Amino acid sequence: MPTRRANARPPEGPAQGGRGRDPNTRPSPGLLEADVAVVGAGAAGLYTALTAARQGARVALVSATPLAESASYWAQGGLAAAIAFDDSPQLHLEDTIAAGRGAVRPSAAEVLCAEAPARVQELEQLGVRFDADRRGRLALGLEGGHSARRIAHAGGSATGRRITRQLSALVAEDERIAVLERRRAAGLWMVDGRAVGLVCDDGRAIATRAAVLATGGAAALWARTTNPPGAVGAGMVIAHAAGAALADLELMQFHPTAVVAPDGAGDDVDGFLITEAIRGEGATLLDEDGERFVDELAPRDEVARAIQDRLRESSATAVRLDMRAVDAGRFPNVVATLRRAGIDPAREPIPVAALDEPPAARGAPPPLASVRAPDATPVPETRAALWRHAGLVRTPEGLRELASDPHPLARLIAACALAREESRGVHRRADHAELDPALDLKHAVSRPQRAPSFERWE
Repeated sequence: MPTRRANARPPEGPAQGGRGRDPNTRPSPGLLEADVAVVGAGAAGLYTALTAARQGARVALVSATPLAESASYWAQGGLAAAIAFDDSPQLHLEDTIAAGRGAVRPSAAEVLCAEAPARVQELEQLGVRFDADRRGRLALGLEGGHSARRIAHAGGSATGRRITRQLSALVAEDERIAVLERRRAAGLWMVDGRAVGLVCDDGRAIATRAAVLATGGAAALWARTTNPPGAVGAGMVIAHAAGAALADLELMQFHPTAVVAPDGAGDDVDGFLITEAIRGEGATLLDEDGERFVDELAPRDEVARAIQDRLRESSATAVRLDMRAVDAGRFPNVVATLRRAGIDPAREPIPVAALDEPPAARGAPPPLASVRAPDATPVPETRAALWRHAGLVRTPEGLRELASDPHPLARLIAACALAREESRGVHRRADHAELDPALDLKHAVSRPQRAPSFERWE
């Protein structure tokens, strides 16, 4: 896929807000100027870059991988939106708040649910083709935590692939977007407490009016994960090093159905995510006796814990996901991956276990050392420690051990999990098994050089 050369200057044009470039000011050699810098070329980063460019901004998009090879590419789940005639944003909101176990910020959830239908429509206008029924209407699926069919898929379980391919193509063609592929942000360029740009790992600096970190999550910090290796929370580390507050680090989602591959099947199969849309279409979870033991459409944390409890009781290594009654043609990439591992989902159940402003600065670029954030790359010992001490069930002893880990984000996760002395949703403390109503709507917030504190977000 062709992209504009990253070492070319962005096209001339009015800056965001109608202010033009000062013709008497010239950027320093090696300094790229943009109105908006976006770090991360997943679905969020691509959409942000396109939105900013359509508003007239010059955009610099920093991508650690070539376009359309981000973590979003592998996303199987669809987009939740109240589109059906018997659904509504209000029902969607009620389901979201219920699934959030008293930790959802209602104002944020209200925006999410109210705007979701328009965002799906906008993606369609951008060329994303969602699955439709025989009448040409969107074919909506059912997933855990939802009381109505409201999940829009593209290509069955290839939703992430369809969206990132289309958005990547549009970004590559947009003359207002300069793409810097195979580069990573090393840190934010700060002046008087404000981000005025960023520096990449190769020393290239970008002066900008605004910087957006769309770098994805941190699930690959854990030893067993359905995420690609790059999802280690690098953006969180960069933001925190620059002075930003992080919240809810202890509430990491564990996906209940990740393939336990037989020996020799390959690393691309072990831990492969089986989208919950398959459970929405009728797949069931069976224990070692072939019996159902959980409501497959309960929220993910309930399903994940039920699987873990059954594995602990039986000493088995996996339960089985039975999708023999599901139309395999709707999930071609899932079926193809399973068959590479020697598993035929049409004939046998699948072994699974639990897992989840002002103008840009001018002048000389800052030295790399002055903005470099701590290294976000985890060593194997860190990943094993997170899986052992910050998995589905946490103990204070294990969390205190994790709090001394060399990885900065692992330490922050441990501190937040220690501070939350209750069990809520995906966070389960062995020593505090019950939910604490006093912590409803309160979020553990980590600020630089300070212990986590609880804040109530209305």
